[in-house]
Parts: sequence; C-alpha cells; structure tokens
Amino acid sequence: MSYVDGFVLAVPASEKEAYRKHAAEAAPLFKEFGATRMVECWGDDVPNGKVTDFRMAVKAKDDEIVVFSWIEYPSKEVRDAANEKIMTDPRMKAMGEKMPFDGMRMIFGGFMPILDV
Repeated sequence: MSYVDGFVLAVPASEKEAYRKHAAEAAPLFKEFGATRMVECWGDDVPNGKVTDFRMAVKAKDDEIVVFSWIEYPSKEVRDAANEKIMTDPRMKAMGEKMPFDGMRMIFGGFMPILDV
C-alpha cells in the first residue's frame, strides 16, 4: 500500500521563486530515493480560523504564504529507507543549509491512505 509524507510550512511571499527552485532541486533526489510523486502547493485561499488553521499551525507571519505539500511512496518501507538516505546524503544536507523558509515551524508527518479515488 502507498504511503504519504505531508508537510505544511510558511514561506516569505518574496521567496516564492526561491522556494519553487528549492523544491525542484529536491524532487529528483526524492525520486532517486523511491518517491513516486512530489507535489508543492502555494497557498491561495487559506482562510483564518476561529480555533485553529494552517497559518496558526506554522505560526505564519503577515508576509508569509502557507505551503502545503506531500510526497508519495509505494510503501512505508520505501519511505523509511528514503528518510534514512535523506538524512545521510550530502546533497540533501547542502540543500538543508539554504532553505528559503524556517524549517523549525514546518509541520510534517507520515500517513497511510485509507481512501484514494
């Protein structure tokens, strides 16, 4: 069964192109490590909530846009092996040192699909 890593983060609006380039550089590596799909979505209609919302979840500042993204893998085992490679690959380390966003406010997790239509 497939497996999905999901991410929500805040990116300065002025860094949209830098973020897109960063993600485009990372995509081939994730594919090399076993990902079947990587999707990056720039916030367009992200309303403020009364109790919680995407912006609050990542402590987005007024000049930041929420990004919602996911990476699909063929299985949890492939994803786990990919994460090990990601943590040790020097190319990923170099990319991590120049992220155009505050990684400390990124939320992420692994998910097992229960419906895919």
